[in-house]
Amino acid sequence: MRDGRGGALGGAPGPVLARLGDLADGESRLVPTADARAPDIFIVRRGDRAVGYVNDCPHRNLPLDLVPGRFLDRAGAYILCVNHGARFDIDSGVCVRGPCAGRRLTPVPLAVADGAVRLAAETAGRWRVAPRTGEREGGGPPGRV
Repeated sequence: MRDGRGGALGGAPGPVLARLGDLADGESRLVPTADARAPDIFIVRRGDRAVGYVNDCPHRNLPLDLVPGRFLDRAGAYILCVNHGARFDIDSGVCVRGPCAGRRLTPVPLAVADGAVRLAAETAGRWRVAPRTGEREGGGPPGRV
C-alpha cells in the first residue's frame, strides 16, 4: 500500500473515504467526521493519488467551503477559502495568496491502494469519519470492488 504522496505504508489503513474512479482528476470531496465538534476533512484527487486536509482555514478557523464539497477555485488550480479568498497550493497546503500567506492547511495523510482512498495507517486512529452513504459492510460502495 502507498500513501497519498507515493510513499509506502505499514499498519492498517483507515476506512474508505472515496474511490479514485468516482473522482475526476482535480476534483475535491468533503469527508464528514463522525464527531460534530471536530472539523471535517476533504480530499483532492491528483492523478493516481489524493491529498487530504482539515476543512479549517488557518486565518479565521472557519470551514473553507461555502457550498459543501467545493474547495477549489474555478480553474481548479488552488484550494480556495470562500470566506476571504485565500488560495492554497493543492499539494503542500501552503497559503500562496491572501491574509494567511505563508501559513498552511493541516494535512490529513491518505493512502491509495486498489483504487480506494483511505486514511493512512498513522492517521486512521486520529480521525473518525462518518459512514459513507451506500457503504456496505467491509468497505466500498455497493456493487463496486
